[in-house]
Amino acid sequence: MALPLTFRERSAAGRKQRKHMRRADHAGWTPHQRTESPIKLLEASVRGRVPALVDLKNQRMSLSPFAFYRGAVPVMAYDLSLAQNTAIHSQLCGDAHVRNLGAFDGPDGRLVFDINDFDETIAGPFEWDVKRMATSLILAGRGINAKNSDCAESAAIFLANYRRSILRLSRMPVLEAARYQVRRLRDISTMSTIFTMAQRATPMHNLLSLTESPSQPAPAPAKVPAKKQSATKSKPAAIGAESAPAPVRIFKSDPPVLTRIHGAHAQRILDSLANYTDSLLVERRHFFAQYRPIDVAFKVVGTGSVGLRDYCVYMQGNSAKDPLFIQIKEEAASGYAPYLGGNTVPPYHQGRRVVEGERAMQVQSDPLLGWTTIDGRDYLVRQLNDHKASLDITQMKVADLLGYASVCGEMLARGHSRSGDPAMLAGYIGTSERFDDAITKFAVAYADQTERDWKQFVRAMKPSASPKPASKAPAKSETKPKTKSKPKPKPALKRKS
Repeated sequence: MALPLTFRERSAAGRKQRKHMRRADHAGWTPHQRTESPIKLLEASVRGRVPALVDLKNQRMSLSPFAFYRGAVPVMAYDLSLAQNTAIHSQLCGDAHVRNLGAFDGPDGRLVFDINDFDETIAGPFEWDVKRMATSLILAGRGINAKNSDCAESAAIFLANYRRSILRLSRMPVLEAARYQVRRLRDISTMSTIFTMAQRATPMHNLLSLTESPSQPAPAPAKVPAKKQSATKSKPAAIGAESAPAPVRIFKSDPPVLTRIHGAHAQRILDSLANYTDSLLVERRHFFAQYRPIDVAFKVVGTGSVGLRDYCVYMQGNSAKDPLFIQIKEEAASGYAPYLGGNTVPPYHQGRRVVEGERAMQVQSDPLLGWTTIDGRDYLVRQLNDHKASLDITQMKVADLLGYASVCGEMLARGHSRSGDPAMLAGYIGTSERFDDAITKFAVAYADQTERDWKQFVRAMKPSASPKPASKAPAKSETKPKTKSKPKPKPALKRKS
């Protein structure tokens, strides 16, 4: 077995990659290299999604260039693949933008701030994440009508702090760098707002916002025959089983955003939790087994994820004051997979891909993070909205954007250092501003391209821009056959007295 390279050898290897791709070459963006239409790339990316929700996804993406950018990972992944890259790989967040950082509850009960969306995670050239985050800052700044110079400054601040953080982390003892926490977050006004919102997002708050008292008892599904289960793999009881008391609260009905499901469909969701527990640590399986399911719903989330199947399970622990909300979210292949050789262990479970990418980049992760399979589709499982909060860019001022850009740099650098080789990254980036300046130029040019793509997208979707009626909620259409509704008779006219 060959010994690992020394710190100096790894740093030198990073510097050597400058011959493979000069730092100044990151500035380039040439749209004429495209041979694929952005519209066709987006159309291909929604195949297999719930058809009734595709228009809703398009509507959300059409709201602004930044909203479009959030849902257009397949377009940027394709564009980045057209140019040369450094060949210095780390785990990519894959969808690095200013809205994909946020606060959440850590395993020790304290609030954590970190990158919090890994649907597109995959190992790849580190600079792809850097370019995506820098471009998002330009678009976010334009969204609040900031001057072009302020937008460019936000990207420059992000990049300078990314570079400095990589250099600092590369020189730390390995385990110290792995445990590194950012301590100055509350000194930034935007961060204080996010933490305040996260503190309010308690499980009881979620109980009141997502559920309601039923107006009449819901019909109980047929009792599912009990099956023998191992001590570490207990199957959740069926909703409405004879041993379970009548639910005090159920999910609200707000189709298509939130729709209750029941019967055989709900039972399939609950059955998947038995396999999910295998992805948890043993002690966490023990804690999870003390919660019982109360209700199941279909929920629409995000922008890029709209159309993928997403379920919520309302569970209860020791009492009604001990709620737990579990999200079971369908995961498709990363938008970068076609350009990076897919995944290393095919056939690869996409939920597992997300979990392992998240654990690689985060210092602390959701203790109930895991994966499962339903009807042949891969799913991520995690807690829903437990002390979670993220940035509202519409409420930002320029000073907020600049302060937040600094945080983005440090967080992304920490994630790349944990999952990649910080010495090699530091060797390539160096101490000068050459890398920063080149990425800033790319970000401005690619933000311009995104605005052009957004306008083209809005023009292309106009014929189908009208929203879907609530009666076409996906959860119902997937569980019941479509039937033609009979026309209602016109009401008789009342005589005037």
